[in-house]
Amino acid sequence: MGRDGSIVPADPQGIVKKRAAGSRCWILMDATGQSSVLDADKYAIMHRAQIHARDLRILDPLLSYPSTILGREKAIVLNLEHIKAIITAKEVLLRDPMDDNVVPVVEELRRRLPPANSNLEGQSDGKEIAGQQDIDTGEEDESPFEFRALEVALEAICSYLAAQTTELETAAYPALDELTSKISSRNLDRVRKLKSSMTRLTARVQKVRDELEQLLDDDDDMADLYLSRKLAGASPVSGSGATNWSPASPTIGSKISRASRMSTATFHDENNVEELEMLLEAYFMQIDGTLNKLTTLREYIDDTEDYINIQLDNHRNQLIQLELFLSSGTVCLSIYSLIGAIFGMNIPYTWNDNHGYVFKWVVIFAGLLSAAIFAIIIFYSRYKGLVGS
Repeated sequence: MGRDGSIVPADPQGIVKKRAAGSRCWILMDATGQSSVLDADKYAIMHRAQIHARDLRILDPLLSYPSTILGREKAIVLNLEHIKAIITAKEVLLRDPMDDNVVPVVEELRRRLPPANSNLEGQSDGKEIAGQQDIDTGEEDESPFEFRALEVALEAICSYLAAQTTELETAAYPALDELTSKISSRNLDRVRKLKSSMTRLTARVQKVRDELEQLLDDDDDMADLYLSRKLAGASPVSGSGATNWSPASPTIGSKISRASRMSTATFHDENNVEELEMLLEAYFMQIDGTLNKLTTLREYIDDTEDYINIQLDNHRNQLIQLELFLSSGTVCLSIYSLIGAIFGMNIPYTWNDNHGYVFKWVVIFAGLLSAAIFAIIIFYSRYKGLVGS
């Protein structure tokens, strides 16, 4: 869509040409799965989806907003990591369709947006009345369009985060085991990077989980996501349009009756959010399981850090013991050197004469005294538990 609001059909060459305008590139998908590329500014998107500028600002890739699911009067504003979309009761606007992470979402939307009973539209006129009953039954069982689109987005983001968690686990557990067997700067730096990645991923998963939990805790917020119900309630059967219908036609009469039943059911079940609650609970459990995996990985990293700290403390204690032995030996050798220094002074004492045989006894006595002092220090250290046995 240019500035004049014209729609450009989606083709690969056209998408490639618009890659430079990625910040303004949207893809429009309707209920039949047909897609068109929109090159529109924010005012055109706001007018088309009938949302405010603050809601569209949440989808700006240049701004960092947490994961959000907002229900508005005629649209659902969806910001889940790389999935930035606006869902209405009849179409989906998805931002940056050429992104590598968004392309699978686009393909899944093309596959799952068309209703399951769409293949009944090509039946012959002779079977129209019988086929109409089957279509009516399928319409009652088919989920609303906005829920099918929301389910695709939730499934994509949950699978994306689960895949990233599995990839992180595959790299983290061997690295932690290698670090416990050999503490080195390389292994420590590798684990540090993995821990940083885990912290960032945990925060992203936590944001998605908190948003789903917040929706599940508030029935009014979930009721705001029922766009088809609000659209049906805003366009009642009565009025000027009803006078133009011919009651003689059984097909039109059945449509009037069915629309009346749908309007009545909408009035009675406007607060019934069981369908959406079951949908959100399923993906809440999935994202909660992903968060539990990350929590288990964090606990394993903490246990590894504790084990490494214990090893380092043990090595530090061994160094302290070695220092105690060396210090004790130094003290004993100092005593031995003191005795030798006293007898080695060049002073003319009379008792030095004719006592040469005493030299060997002085050496032996000094050596035994130093060894005894060293043994006493070691024994006392062991007795007090300062060194290991």
